[in-house]
Amino acid sequence: MASGSSLLEEELSCPVCSEIFRDPVILTCSHSFCKACLQQYWDQKGSRECPVCRRKYSKGFLPPNLALRNTCEAFLKERSQRAEAGSEVLCSLHSEKLKLFCWDDQTPICLVCQTSEKHENHKLRPVQEAAGKYKEKLRTALAPLQKKLEAFNAVKLICDQTAEHIKSQAKHTERQIKMEFEKLQQFLKDEEAARITALREEEEQKSQMMKEKIEKMTEEISSLSEQIRAIEQELGAEDVSFLQQTPSSLTRAQCTLGDPEKVSGALIDVAKHLGNLKYRVWEKMLGTVQYTPVTLDPNTAHPKLSLSEDLTSVRCSDESQQVPDNPERFDGWWWVLGSEGFSSGRHCWDVEVGDNEYWVVGVVKESISRKGHGGACPAGGVWGIEQYWSGKYRAMTSPRTLLTVQRNLQRVRVQLDWDRGEVSFSDPSDNTPLYTFKHSFTERLFPFFRPSTHRMQICPLKVSVSVK
Repeated sequence: MASGSSLLEEELSCPVCSEIFRDPVILTCSHSFCKACLQQYWDQKGSRECPVCRRKYSKGFLPPNLALRNTCEAFLKERSQRAEAGSEVLCSLHSEKLKLFCWDDQTPICLVCQTSEKHENHKLRPVQEAAGKYKEKLRTALAPLQKKLEAFNAVKLICDQTAEHIKSQAKHTERQIKMEFEKLQQFLKDEEAARITALREEEEQKSQMMKEKIEKMTEEISSLSEQIRAIEQELGAEDVSFLQQTPSSLTRAQCTLGDPEKVSGALIDVAKHLGNLKYRVWEKMLGTVQYTPVTLDPNTAHPKLSLSEDLTSVRCSDESQQVPDNPERFDGWWWVLGSEGFSSGRHCWDVEVGDNEYWVVGVVKESISRKGHGGACPAGGVWGIEQYWSGKYRAMTSPRTLLTVQRNLQRVRVQLDWDRGEVSFSDPSDNTPLYTFKHSFTERLFPFFRPSTHRMQICPLKVSVSVK
């Protein structure tokens, strides 16, 4: 049997939509409806008649049922207060507690709904039992989502760190670029000043020479002018007087000065200052720059490795660098790769191993595992030699091949011939061969380096200029 609240709800329900009246209106036949429901019904029927008794309604105005509206509002307010006060949600149809769960319709229902035709022969279970089963399924489904969330949070953290590191890298790199260009600009300024100084010195030297020559010429011109004036005065004397002085006049008329020297080599040697100026400055600049055949890639370096500003040397650090754990970076092996890989041709570089008690140099394939480590070195894809004890060397074969070396190595030359499939190592001080690997390479190879307590340096090549 339906409860009192359910009976009241039925009385307050619109005959058209079966819901609690919304903005109720009343017809002359005393039947009430939701204003929107009635209007929709009339639009569909095409005639204005009562949906219950079919009586025609001829008035144009629909009077509101204020009493019914007030009663509905009071009922809804009371039901809402009861729902808020209680710990359980009430049935929207009957305002009863939802104690059962219908498996067929997948919805909670009340005891009144259980007896309705809608849920006849449906599979019903107590709400607590159904909730327990669904919660267990949800917990099972939640576990992989939680793991996925953890994975996303971990990657996001790396992304956040990477974003900050990118800014730091950009600032640091910009600072280094500016410093290098400042050095180049200072070199050019110094060279400009030196060449202008040389020009000024030549100008001063030749100007002084011309000044002295002009002074000497002025004196000689003055002397000749005076001599000419004296002779001209004698020429204007009377004949007797003139003849009496003729011998001495002829003597004075003789010129003892040689012909004036022509000015030669007095101009600025413009060609010396401007000829091939850019080339000669560039040629001189070569003495101030270095070229290394391999530079290091800081994005691959283990956090314990510290690289020089010019990316040509590396050493182990006491503290880990604050760097993101990007996929390219080694986190198990204390290695760093060269910035450029090789997939063809011949390549060579020398490495200053110095006083490191342990070191490894060589090449690795691009697909080498960068994360974790196990055993003495990654399995396959490594062609290198190592000093594993002071004065003890071996090739990184499987098993290791001991090398016979007469003296402690200070430098190691690595030569890669990708096309012929050879990686060879030698002592560049006397070209003593150390070991040669032979393998058919199928992917890019990268130089790799592993120092210990001292700095490991990639040796620069001598830069020269040839003109053809």
